[in-house]
Amino acid sequence: MTSKSAVSPPPSAQTRENITYIRQMLGELRLVAHSEGADMLRYLIEMAYVEAGDIQAGLRPLSPNR
Repeated sequence: MTSKSAVSPPPSAQTRENITYIRQMLGELRLVAHSEGADMLRYLIEMAYVEAGDIQAGLRPLSPNR
């Protein structure tokens, strides 16, 4: 049995811009959640913010299926 290791192609320029935009918006939402004392919401937004940063840095794919 042969295992195929699929390498996903690098994201397009538009995808990189979209991820950058998403991360910026998440950063702003994180500040709003913090100012409102919404700790659980802030935590979840922070996790998405970190995920977007990891995608930007190439540390993880856009989708776990890729």
